[in-house]
Amino acid sequence: MDTAINNTAIINTAIAPLRKDPDRRGELTDEDFYGEKVIILSEVKNGFSYIRTDYGYEGFALNCNLIQDECKVREWEDSYKMVVVNSFADIVAVPSVRGEILITLCRGALISVLGEADSQGYVQVRLVNGVIGYIKISLLGRYKVDYSLEMEDKLRYDIIQTALSYMGCQYRWGGKSPLGLDCSGLTFMAYQMNGITIYRDASIKEGYPIKPIPPDQKKPGDLLFFGGHVAMYLGEDRYIHSTARKGSDGVVINSLNAEDPLYREDLAMRLIEVGSIFS
Repeated sequence: MDTAINNTAIINTAIAPLRKDPDRRGELTDEDFYGEKVIILSEVKNGFSYIRTDYGYEGFALNCNLIQDECKVREWEDSYKMVVVNSFADIVAVPSVRGEILITLCRGALISVLGEADSQGYVQVRLVNGVIGYIKISLLGRYKVDYSLEMEDKLRYDIIQTALSYMGCQYRWGGKSPLGLDCSGLTFMAYQMNGITIYRDASIKEGYPIKPIPPDQKKPGDLLFFGGHVAMYLGEDRYIHSTARKGSDGVVINSLNAEDPLYREDLAMRLIEVGSIFS
């Protein structure tokens, strides 16, 4: 019997909260998206399991949000998958705008794609539980699981564009979806959607691709660390980040330049480190 498969589960809900404690009201530390693989480390009380995500984050998830059936997990693992790139995307029972909505997914969710799109742009997909549905192919993108540094300028551009796609989203502690993100949720998703798995929290950690660089060598797409907070550098002293500061309350652009109207003195004075995958 395959032990690895037996310990593997697939997220079976649009957004599965990952909590600090096995409590539905416990602190949200992360969110896992539909179709993502997790490893069950142990089953605990109250219908929770202690899990580890593919990117190394650990926490408590509800068992009802996980598919653990070995056959379904194996089928999902072996299937051709694409990723939702739109903020939200409906999967419907029939290829029609009038079709029953089976589930609404958010950016970052994975879906198993069957064949080519029809003349109306619908493609047949299989849900984790085996149910067949349909989604507009324009709402999906290539599921990137690796990256190359050879085209550095393009990769930096793509990472920034992904971050900018969350502009205006509200701040949510532990969040990383268009419904709300925290600071490291934003930077994590900007890289993850481009095939790069960085550390989920607001710090540089050994074993992940972000490495410290001299602050004066920062370029667009690099990360700025302020001690408990992280932002993405855009160039010309500006950066994008998700902040709970009153008046911002979400994903906004600010500046390190005191003469810029978007200047944030509190952060400019706290910049302690710059990190890059291009070091």
